[in-house]
Amino acid sequence: MLATIRQQFSSLVDLLLPSTCPLCSTRLGSGHHDTFCPDCLSGITPLPEARCPLCALPFITEQGSAHLCGECLRKRPPFSRVTAVGIYDGALRSAIHRFKYQGAIDLDQPLADLLRQSLEVAPDFNPPDLIIPVPLHASRLRERTYNQSLLLARKLGRPWGVPVPTRRLLRIRPSETQQGLSASARHHNLKGAFALSDPLQGERVLLIDDVMTTGATVHECARALRAGGASEVSVAVLARAPRHH
Repeated sequence: MLATIRQQFSSLVDLLLPSTCPLCSTRLGSGHHDTFCPDCLSGITPLPEARCPLCALPFITEQGSAHLCGECLRKRPPFSRVTAVGIYDGALRSAIHRFKYQGAIDLDQPLADLLRQSLEVAPDFNPPDLIIPVPLHASRLRERTYNQSLLLARKLGRPWGVPVPTRRLLRIRPSETQQGLSASARHHNLKGAFALSDPLQGERVLLIDDVMTTGATVHECARALRAGGASEVSVAVLARAPRHH
């Protein structure tokens, strides 16, 4: 009886408030809430097989297999792997831009669902001990009013039952915006910008950010986490940009 009532209520909600794609507003079928339409999903470019298995850098060639990029060969990064939904272009770039800069925080669930699916398809996947978002400095947080990485982290942590501490990794000094800076300038810009409020005790950490370009931000965050006691740091981002010049 209760199940029947719930089904009827759900049908009524679908009738009165039909679900739409959060990116293009295309009407979706009943029961499809917090998800993108097929056209928007088809506009997401997946990472190619030819990419670095550590930093997920997509290589120029469309052929070939995974192999370490030059940067990861020269210096092993402080993280064990990077998982990304796709390339930073098309529908994914549009969704991230709206989510990050235009206050479309309702995109947190559909974007987090895509990221969770990308993580769970790995054959060796196990939920981490902690999920930690890349933090914003207090001045930037006041300006933007929300941290998009924290919103994603919370949506990821809930179905796995994994804690998402919000003040464990801190951005202890402000920095210039990374946009428009060269790769070396980005790394210099973030040197010493992150620190832990309390040491870790060997936890496996999943670090969350929206876009990985040169990797300067996640490198510095992962370095601080490993130095603070994390046994492993893996990274999950919505999008991975091609090589940054």
